[in-house]
Amino acid sequence: MQLSLTFESDLLVAGPPALSPPALSPAALSPAALSPPALSPSALSPSALSPEPQHSSPQSPAPVFVFVRHPRARRYLIRVTDQGTVRVTIPRRGSRREAEAFAARESGWIENQLRRWREHRTVHDSSATSHDEHPANHRVVMARARLELPPRLLELARRYGLTVSRISIRNQRWRWGSCSRSGHICLNWRLVTMPDAVRDYVLIHELMHLKRMDHSPKFWKLVAEACPDYQEARRWLRKAARDRSQG
Repeated sequence: MQLSLTFESDLLVAGPPALSPPALSPAALSPAALSPPALSPSALSPSALSPEPQHSSPQSPAPVFVFVRHPRARRYLIRVTDQGTVRVTIPRRGSRREAEAFAARESGWIENQLRRWREHRTVHDSSATSHDEHPANHRVVMARARLELPPRLLELARRYGLTVSRISIRNQRWRWGSCSRSGHICLNWRLVTMPDAVRDYVLIHELMHLKRMDHSPKFWKLVAEACPDYQEARRWLRKAARDRSQG
């Protein structure tokens, strides 16, 4: 079973494709059925899930789960957003019960990713505000990008049955990534300082160019199927580009 999250190489973990479920009653698709119950800081079981933001001490943070049904999703996805919220995407033919069971089964993985999110949050924030222009800072983050970005790209390529011939990490000022017809993908080192959901969107975007070398509606359909929340990531990138141009 795979899963999908947001922050580092394993931040996007996908579950199996949703099977055609038994007939769902209208109540199963009601807003009440899609709002998560209260989540206890000591467990990740479905019965403990809460839709309301919870604040706890750094020693025992309580994850906040949000369940969202997406008509284009083909499998269950779990993602940790840059705010530290655990977002569970339910595919069109999926059920809330299966989504909760999926999250419960992956509780260890979720806890690990949340821990990493907490550890890296300060680093990410400082990198974003300074733009890493200091030479020493640049070398450190570039080395981190070379260490983290290629494995994540290859992991996503395997998930979607794609082959990457070569990966380059570059200091591109206004491009986040590019893909050639030969399968050579170039990535901007600054991706490693971004929220993982945004980083993964850029990686998926370039991977989908291995299927279509254009930005036609068919291309964006491929992106939406692999990354249902891509519009949110695009908004983040547009804002980052505006801030950078003004900085």
